[in-house]
Amino acid sequence: MFKFEHVKYKDIIDIDNLNINLGEVTCIIGPSGSGKSTCLRLINKLISPTTGIISLNGENIANINSVEYRRKVPMLSQSPVSFPGNIRDNLLMGRKFQGKNEVSDSDLQNALDKVSLDEPLDKNIENLSGGEQQRVSIARLMLLDSDIFLLDEPSSALDDITEDFVIKSMVNMAKSQNKTIIYVTHSNSMAEKYSDRVIKIVDGRVNNG
Repeated sequence: MFKFEHVKYKDIIDIDNLNINLGEVTCIIGPSGSGKSTCLRLINKLISPTTGIISLNGENIANINSVEYRRKVPMLSQSPVSFPGNIRDNLLMGRKFQGKNEVSDSDLQNALDKVSLDEPLDKNIENLSGGEQQRVSIARLMLLDSDIFLLDEPSSALDDITEDFVIKSMVNMAKSQNKTIIYVTHSNSMAEKYSDRVIKIVDGRVNNG
């Protein structure tokens, strides 16, 4: 599990004790500016605590090589990250970063189906809308050989119907393969519908109320 012990980050995060179980879908919610995304960035090692320790299965993540760690604990940001080339190139980029073998076009097409994107693999990524590029980013994440996925408002660029479909697909994937999802959302309905556990952060602190 992830464990926060007396973790502070500047004047944004102040979490005395928090455990996040593996093998579950955990949602972090809270008002805008409450520290939700900062909490996720701490877990991803994009930033380091000012004080305190974050551990994974008892090991301080500060002692783990950052590149190796992020290969195992990838994070999807709010804004879609795209690479030059076509949809196929973008879908395979994550596995290349992990040093994993490429997968077949049928596997790539299946990933696109899971995010409800009906576009040819040879289509240039620049010809997709922002919402479509975000769906490619989510599909790329689903193709990774990882056990833990961090999602920072992954559906912010999607309409409500597509959001529900994509989040449901991610959760079904996690449940069927015993993977862990920790995601930040502004949607209370999504949190209640698809999460095993909801953590509310207010003013940088875990709110148990």
